[in-house]
Amino acid sequence: MTAHAANRALTSEELERFGHELDAVRARTAATLGQRDADYIRAVVAGVRWTGFAGRLLLWGGAVGGGFLGDFSHFAPLSALIVGTLLLGLSKILENMELGHNVMHGQYDWMRDPHLDGKTYEWDIAGTGDNWRKTHNYRHHTWTNVRGMDDDIGYGLLRIFPEQRWKPFYLAQPLVAVIFAVLFEWGVAIQDLRLGRWFAGKMSTAKLREAFRPVGRKMGRQILRDYVLYPLLAGPFFLPVLLGNVVANIIRNVWTYTIIFCGHFTADVETFSKESVVGESRGHWYLRQLRGSSNLTGGKLMNLLSGNLSHQIEHHFYPDLPANRYAAMAVDVREICARYGQHYNTGSLPKQFGQVIWRILRHSLPSRSKVRRAPASDACSVQFEGGAAEV
Repeated sequence: MTAHAANRALTSEELERFGHELDAVRARTAATLGQRDADYIRAVVAGVRWTGFAGRLLLWGGAVGGGFLGDFSHFAPLSALIVGTLLLGLSKILENMELGHNVMHGQYDWMRDPHLDGKTYEWDIAGTGDNWRKTHNYRHHTWTNVRGMDDDIGYGLLRIFPEQRWKPFYLAQPLVAVIFAVLFEWGVAIQDLRLGRWFAGKMSTAKLREAFRPVGRKMGRQILRDYVLYPLLAGPFFLPVLLGNVVANIIRNVWTYTIIFCGHFTADVETFSKESVVGESRGHWYLRQLRGSSNLTGGKLMNLLSGNLSHQIEHHFYPDLPANRYAAMAVDVREICARYGQHYNTGSLPKQFGQVIWRILRHSLPSRSKVRRAPASDACSVQFEGGAAEV
C-alpha cells in the first residue's frame, strides 16, 4: 500500500527534533506521576473485583431462582442471569484491558506494590503473563509492524497486508477471523508456542511439550475455575452458570480482539521490512510507531473499556507510562505530528473496525499485482535509514 498522502518526508535534522519533542512529552508526564495515578489504578482494581463479584452473585442467584421456579423465562431470574453475565464480562474486560495489560507493561512499577508488579502480574485469561511479556511487550513493541519480526501481524493466521505472501488457506480467513475473535484468549495463549514451526518440522515435539507445560497449567486453571468450580456452586443449576461464564469470556474476547485489531490494522497502517529498521534512530522509531498504529475516538468510557488503547499511538510511544495519562498526552502528540506534517490516524470505532473488516476480506484474495518496493531514492527512504520502508 502507499503511505498516507498527509505524510511529509522529513530530513534527518527534522527527525531528530521530532524524536526530541516526543521525548519531552514523556519526560513532562513522568515527572508528574503520583497519588492521582495510584488512586486511579486502585479504583480500577476495586471495579474489577466488585463487578466480578456482583456478576457471579447474580448468575448464581438467577440460576437458582429460575431453577426453583422451574421456568427460566420468568422475568426476574432471567434478568439476573443476563445482567450477571454482562457484569462478569465487564469485569473481565476491565481486568484484561485497563488492569492486566497496562500493569504488565510496568506502568505502575514505580508504586512498589507487589500486586501491581509488571514482572509478576498474572491476568485472567488462558495465556500466561510471562508469554505475553515476551510476545507483546518485547517483540511487538520493539519491532512494531516489521515483517518477520512482529508476530502480531496477522497472528500467523490472517493475511492483513498485501506484503504477506498469499496462500490458498487465506480464502477461509473471513471465517477464521470470526472464530479467532470468539477464541481470542486461546490464540494469545498459544502464540508463543510457534506451532507453525512444529508443523513444518522445525521444532521437536519434546521442545513443544516443554514450552506447552506452563501454558497448559494456566489453561487448566482457567477451565477449572470458570467452567467447573464456579458453576458447581449453583449445584443442580450448574448449566445456566456455566453458560453465563462462557458468554462472559466470549464478550471479553470479542471486545479485546476488536480493540487490538482497530489499533493495528486500519487502512492507513503501514508495515516495514527488516532492512528499513537497521540503524534506526529515536526519531525513526517514533515515526514507525506512529505509522503502525491507529487511535479510536469515543471519550472517557471508550478510554476506560479499551484500557486506553483508544490511544494506541500514545501507547506505542510510551508503553510504560500509566495509560490513564494518554488522553492528555495525545493533545501534545497530535500537535507535534501536525507540525511535522505526519498523519495522526484516528476515527470512530465503526469507521476503524470497518476498515479492519475490509482488510480481512480484501486480503483473503490474491493481490492483483506485485507490491511496489520503494527504491532508495523515494522520499520515505529519508525517513527510515538502512533501506526504504515498504508501504
